[in-house]
Amino acid sequence: MIATVAQWALSLALLLCVSGAYSGLAALRGVRGHDVAQPVLFGVKRHVLGISVLVLVAFAGLLASFMLSDFSVRNVAENSNLSLPLFYKVAASWGSHEGSFLLWILMFTGWMQAVSWSRFDVSASFKARVLCVLQLVLSGFLLYLLLASNPFEHLSPTPLDGRDLNPLLQDIIMIIHPPMLYMGYVGFAVSFAFAMAGLLEGRFDMSWARWSRPWANTAWAFLTVGIALGSWWAYRELGWGGWWFWDPVENASLMPWLAGTALIHSLAVSEKRGALKSWTVLLALTTFALSLLGTFLVRSGVLTSVHAFATDPKRGIFILVILFLVVGGSYLLYALRAGQVGQGGAFKATGREALLLSNNVLMSAALVTVMLGTLYPLVVEVLKGRKMSVGQPYFEALFVPLLLPAVLLMALGPDSRWRETPLARYAKPGALALGVSLLALGFAWFSSQHFSALWALGVVSATFLAVSTLAHAQQAQRQLKQQRPETGWLYLAQRLSLSYWAMVLAHLGVAVFVLGVSWVKTFELEKDLVMKPGQTEEIGPWRLTFIGVDSVQRVNHVAALGVFELTRGSGNVIYLLEPEKRRYQSSSNVMTEAAIHTDWFSDVYISLGDAVEGNNRNATQPWGVRVYYKPLINLIWWGCALMALGGFVTVMDRRYRGKAKAGADV
Repeated sequence: MIATVAQWALSLALLLCVSGAYSGLAALRGVRGHDVAQPVLFGVKRHVLGISVLVLVAFAGLLASFMLSDFSVRNVAENSNLSLPLFYKVAASWGSHEGSFLLWILMFTGWMQAVSWSRFDVSASFKARVLCVLQLVLSGFLLYLLLASNPFEHLSPTPLDGRDLNPLLQDIIMIIHPPMLYMGYVGFAVSFAFAMAGLLEGRFDMSWARWSRPWANTAWAFLTVGIALGSWWAYRELGWGGWWFWDPVENASLMPWLAGTALIHSLAVSEKRGALKSWTVLLALTTFALSLLGTFLVRSGVLTSVHAFATDPKRGIFILVILFLVVGGSYLLYALRAGQVGQGGAFKATGREALLLSNNVLMSAALVTVMLGTLYPLVVEVLKGRKMSVGQPYFEALFVPLLLPAVLLMALGPDSRWRETPLARYAKPGALALGVSLLALGFAWFSSQHFSALWALGVVSATFLAVSTLAHAQQAQRQLKQQRPETGWLYLAQRLSLSYWAMVLAHLGVAVFVLGVSWVKTFELEKDLVMKPGQTEEIGPWRLTFIGVDSVQRVNHVAALGVFELTRGSGNVIYLLEPEKRRYQSSSNVMTEAAIHTDWFSDVYISLGDAVEGNNRNATQPWGVRVYYKPLINLIWWGCALMALGGFVTVMDRRYRGKAKAGADV
């Protein structure tokens, strides 16, 4: 009964989507005024509210089906069982292809409802067009869900127990990672809808960029969190000790992130100077197009990956048609209306606009590099029928040289001025940052007694960016202090806009990230060992002693639990690490659960292999063990957290709640 109600709710949501989009766009044909379009906007909003409620009912029905173990629903029977903990039954509702897509649609309706409720200063006709475009896109995905990927398909006869949730997904991070990733993917639909509404009206003023900017920043921040959590999950769960493998599905999320990074910088130029408008519109369309491409790659079955949700290529044809209609239609409209958009104000090669445009070019080049390495093997397989792979050496050889110049441009950006910047303005802060960077490099070399070109460039670039960013923040407050010497530093910090401090946080996050990547890629150690109980090995500054392996019975799996002692220095401090080899009872899958000791400066990572001498286990049984020492790897996660925090802080700027006070920005 619950599944039937949820199924009808999705069908009604599709009808409302189609009728709302068609009636709204038809009523808005040739309408631009505010008062004339107000009744149309009211009707469109009612459609949006109805769609949001119906999709929420459908998702609640799916969640209830999993929690109640209703195995008459095929989706539940194939992705859950009676012994699965309730915590993971909730996660299982989006752990399948069908459930993950329903979650995707739920996130879409959430963004659409947020746009409907928001009070940004645009005409009623423009806002109505934005909501109609969102409904039009959503109708295609609702149709796909009902026809090709129904999460409420009935199963008869009803089994007494289900299979199991994929053991790889039975992890707390996988409860948070998909919603964050989808919030990022779907969030860029709002920027897409803003661009499409502008193309339909043939009008792009500075308010368009201003009110599109917070939506793009929020989506970018969510996508950053989602990618970081996915990377952290792979690092913790897969047992291979890496944080990024250039997996095609990982690249599917990286591509819209790169385009989104270019978009949020381009929107800043369009808002402040009215420049790069045509380029900004193209980026808005491309970013969402890449989000849809990522959806196609993950759910079409064309890729084999631990991250992928589907193995049925027939579903991919449906998504490919939607991708063609949405992307092809939007690019066709852009081609017809691009002349009406224009590029906006002029600027010199030394202006801030030029720096941000150069940053856009580098991000776009990096995007093309990743896209080529991801899609070319698929094209070869289709045309020639043979599999090929593009590995890590290709991506690192082409991607890294594009990243480091982008970091330099980020460091120079805050000291630049709009339209034109005297080169002398860069001299003093640039010299200070370069001097500190070389000192940091010298200290790092003295401490590590190691030198490589890539490591040196990473350390210098990260330090240069961090010092430049902090120095500019101090200089900005000093200038305000000269204007109002009686005020305190806290008040002066508040006088600088939240958008400015968001930029500071995001740029510092990039610096921390680059330093972490440079350090761990240079100094990480790996050992594949065969250890007997009582045996001690060294890795980096640590000593590792193997105590033995115990068998542990849990709710839905049996674990071979390894016990290791980790000591450092005098040996008085002892940490116990317990990696596991799990066998899940329902599926008989064997999974590795790594044990990680984290301190301020490094990780020690232990992955338990198999018993060496067959199944005749005893107290002296040797086991295969893989051990990693990863210095400063936690800077990667902290850097991503700072970047995402910067994106979220931008949205709280008062200019997006009303008119900003004069002098609030630097």
